[in-house]
Amino acid sequence: QLQLKESGGGSVRPGGSLKLRCQASAGVVSLKFFAMGWFRQAPGQEREGVAVIDTDGVTNYASDVQGRFTISRDDAKNTLSLEMSDLKPEDTATYFCVSAPIVRLHIPDGNYAWGQGTEVTVTA
Repeated sequence: QLQLKESGGGSVRPGGSLKLRCQASAGVVSLKFFAMGWFRQAPGQEREGVAVIDTDGVTNYASDVQGRFTISRDDAKNTLSLEMSDLKPEDTATYFCVSAPIVRLHIPDGNYAWGQGTEVTVTA
């Protein structure tokens, strides 16, 4: 069974940077067959897609993080990363790693495997 565990969250000032990581364990199945992505949920807000990467390495970003966030994957290590720069207070949320054969940025309620989340707080 696919299991995901995020790390790297924390508290930073506006303009700062963080790198989130997701360690995946999939038993005997290689993650190279799965799309992966990051979603986030701010307090009182709906869950939303942040960035996704498919099995060919093609990426897609939410418009408000485009140019500031970079998603990447290392299938040899079964890891997914999200490098976040120029962080803004509105980036404050719990960030979740997801995986599935297909992950759609604008479908936050898809049939995905979810991690437990890691909190990111951006405040002065």
